[in-house]
Amino acid sequence: MKVLVIEDHPAELKLAHHVLSAAGYKVNEAKAAEQAFAAIQDDRPQVILLDLSLPGMDGLTLVHRLKADPATRDIHVIAITSFPEKYSKADALAAGCDAYLVKPFSTRDLPTQVSAVVGRGRESQA
Repeated sequence: MKVLVIEDHPAELKLAHHVLSAAGYKVNEAKAAEQAFAAIQDDRPQVILLDLSLPGMDGLTLVHRLKADPATRDIHVIAITSFPEKYSKADALAAGCDAYLVKPFSTRDLPTQVSAVVGRGRESQA
């Protein structure tokens, strides 16, 4: 399964990449929302792990764009944030995110959470 990690902090990007790769996921990276569009076109992921606080376009704006486009609306999005007071769970879910995590989150549980989000999507399509 392909996962795109969109994160502007290098250490957190590297950690997520390592954890998900070790769990058997094919991981691509983007450091900004604008870069993510190119990554999605080049190698469409099933899941996006999205930091909501990005330079330039924020994560919620990116989710709105992805969900408005028929070509990308079915990509699962897991929102992550260090600023739950700015980016609430309610706002993330309303924008179209499938799950919401507050940093620091458990890297041990991350692969299972990614799998669960995709599993829920398959169940709702059945």
